Amino acid sequence: MANVVVVGSQWGDEGKGKIVDWLSERADVVVRFQGGHNAGHTLVVDGVSYKLSLLPSGVVRQGKLSVIGNGVVFDPHAFVAERKRLEGQGVSISPDSLRIADNASLILSLHSELDAIRENAAAGTKIGTTRRGIGPAYEDKVGRRAIRVMDLADPSVLPERVERLLAHHNPLRRGLGQPEIEPQAILDELTSVAGEIVPFIDRVWRLLDERRKAGDRILFEGAQGTLLDIDHGTYPFVTSSNTVAGQAAAGSGLGPGSVGFVLGITKAYTTRVGEGPFPTEQENEVGEFLGVRGHEFGTVTGRKRRCGWFDAVLVRQAVAVNGIHGLALTKLDVLDGLDEIKIAVGYRLNGKVIDYLPAGFAAQQEVEPIYETFEGWKDTTAGARRWSDLPAQAVKYVRQIEELVGAPVTLLSTSPERDDTILVRDPFQD
Repeated sequence: MANVVVVGSQWGDEGKGKIVDWLSERADVVVRFQGGHNAGHTLVVDGVSYKLSLLPSGVVRQGKLSVIGNGVVFDPHAFVAERKRLEGQGVSISPDSLRIADNASLILSLHSELDAIRENAAAGTKIGTTRRGIGPAYEDKVGRRAIRVMDLADPSVLPERVERLLAHHNPLRRGLGQPEIEPQAILDELTSVAGEIVPFIDRVWRLLDERRKAGDRILFEGAQGTLLDIDHGTYPFVTSSNTVAGQAAAGSGLGPGSVGFVLGITKAYTTRVGEGPFPTEQENEVGEFLGVRGHEFGTVTGRKRRCGWFDAVLVRQAVAVNGIHGLALTKLDVLDGLDEIKIAVGYRLNGKVIDYLPAGFAAQQEVEPIYETFEGWKDTTAGARRWSDLPAQAVKYVRQIEELVGAPVTLLSTSPERDDTILVRDPFQD
């Protein structure tokens, strides 16, 4: 049995919810390893929809252990609210079903405030952040001044931790024209919620090692997408964590040799939320068609997504950076009815043809996609569960994607329904 890492191969929003749901049923342990409550997954189990932001998808299934790893920045108040909402839907969340890494860093109200202040002040250079404090919390983690989950279990250390944190934030707030924060306000914020968090705290690195040795199947659930990675994405229009498969090990404490099969969730076209370069964006009737047919609105923010043609250059790069073994191709049915479909197979930059996305922001804005055009199909792919159910041109399109990006399609999703999936290879059986 292989452990499986799920990563987005584009800018996120690739349809990970359904695939993660499908995989979580087969897993014993489900681990979130990066990001925070800026992520959004919608799971449909027995006809009931569950919207998750911070919690791993395993929480909605009985008998699974869900884990929030050390690579996640953890908002305790968001956790309490999400837990309460899910319990209102009949989902029981207890220390028997969920553990939180003791060494994960906390998101506090001052982080979300700073996030919003900066975004509002960034005229012309907005990142498109969700304003949930993710970036500022990671800054404090790297700056070695973060308050961590384990600190909630020992109130005696909190005053010193808060003092160190505010020694950075209060001068910053003064410079931004904001009032300083009194230490007691942060202490009250932490102590008011500590009792809800402490029972879930665990040494996640040891727990996962024990479960691995016992032969459990572990699913590592990534958030966002490769092109939002802090190192490998379209910087600075990226998230504040590493979203690539290598972070599954660092963000959970389980060694990289135990990571296993890397599954890249890949949309049959391309979307992006927020600001930043997007070479194949279609600000025309094609983009409108894809957005309407694909219901392209963010799970967390409700923001309309930008839409464009499939970009093989970007996905090929994601395959290399993540070490992707197979693709889960989603939303093929959205392309039904188009007369022609295009795929970007390369870029032109300053008169030269290149086969990669440059790291520099200016060059990313200037690249021009080189397209190959394919005949569309009039028959529907929606609900197909076998290759023989697909129109010939749709099969040709999928095969061309495989060839261009250098990875096989392992799963093919043809609708939001979990059973409308063509399984080529079970990642857990690798």
